[in-house]
Amino acid sequence: MHGTDMRARSTASPASRVRARRSARVLAIGALALLPEVAMASIFGSLFAGSRPTEVGTGVLAPCPDKPNCVRSGATDPRHAIAPIAATAPLQDALAALVSIAVAMPGARIVTARADYAHLEFATPLMGFVDDVELAVDMAGSVIQVRSASRVGTSDFGVNRKRIDDLRRAFAAAGKATAPTR
Repeated sequence: MHGTDMRARSTASPASRVRARRSARVLAIGALALLPEVAMASIFGSLFAGSRPTEVGTGVLAPCPDKPNCVRSGATDPRHAIAPIAATAPLQDALAALVSIAVAMPGARIVTARADYAHLEFATPLMGFVDDVELAVDMAGSVIQVRSASRVGTSDFGVNRKRIDDLRRAFAAAGKATAPTR
């Protein structure tokens, strides 16, 4: 009986055995390719995350620091200014939809989510840089006010502005937004 089992295993075609070996090699190489990224993230992740600013998460959008790595609706200087997000849905529903869209973006996690305010953190996969995103219902303006800022460094290479623009586009594609007022 034992000999029969051995013979059954050896009946696989040479081509299928080659494919199986190739697949195993590809998986091993893939795992090795990820090893440096995982190591870098574990070494540098907390180093580049920075600490959460005390003015973030209060329910009111924090002001932008005097660095170009932040955008905020309501900011008066052009390097920080970005339009709020206008919604067709009731504002609290619109905020919930924006949070759902944002949390599906790479590196996002919800820190605070209330009916009138949300704070999310976005972490980069390799180095662990963390950006804070705040969304706040503005009943008087009938919009969602937005802020996205890097915790560390000076330049963000436009990442925070792009993130808000991507969020705005996804929100509009979901049929929830009116035309931007940039």
